[in-house]
Amino acid sequence: MKTKFVRTIIAVGGVALLATACTTVDPYTREQKTSQATRGALIGAAAGVVVGLISGDDAVERRQRALIGAGVGALAGGAIGGYMDRQEAELRAQLESSGVSVTRIGDQITLNMPSNVTFATDSSNINPSFYEVLGSVSVVLQKYQSTVIEVAGHTDSDGSVEYNQALSERRAESVAAYLRGQQVMGQRIITLGQGELRPVASNATAAGKAANRRVELTLVPVTAG
Repeated sequence: MKTKFVRTIIAVGGVALLATACTTVDPYTREQKTSQATRGALIGAAAGVVVGLISGDDAVERRQRALIGAGVGALAGGAIGGYMDRQEAELRAQLESSGVSVTRIGDQITLNMPSNVTFATDSSNINPSFYEVLGSVSVVLQKYQSTVIEVAGHTDSDGSVEYNQALSERRAESVAAYLRGQQVMGQRIITLGQGELRPVASNATAAGKAANRRVELTLVPVTAG
């Protein structure tokens, strides 16, 4: 499936391809630019920086089979690209000026939610001001039922590895719980925490740490094979 392509281009030898394949639209200016994740990959490819889906083909394929068994329609052929195009367009419209970036790689869409707009420092409680943004995301996710949603939490390197891992898991679960509360089918959601393991910027600067403290939603179409 196409998710294999994503992890292939993340390898050190594929960084050049990643730079041309991964762009994002600035949520404030609407200008197309290289995404934060891509810049991180170019700077730290040797460390295995990952863009997009990180739970792996097996986890997604198991979830796809479960959803198909539960009656969620599977996509095939040319219908996949068109379905993701429409979903991407609606997410961009909903999230403009929200502080959340929308990145498209192949048939995957990643929403990068930086912690400065989603959580208070050292907290997994969603900022009340961000509920409206998550509500807008939920509206789109409810409409596009044939989508698996990976919710991944990330932190900077401050604190112990164990603490950061637990914090990233709690943040991912907070976002997932909100989506479920907005009637997004729980079986569609995969949650995981990555702690400080997958930075997109250097932890040597305050700006880099801020970029690394994030929750990412990666959306993958439900396909039959």
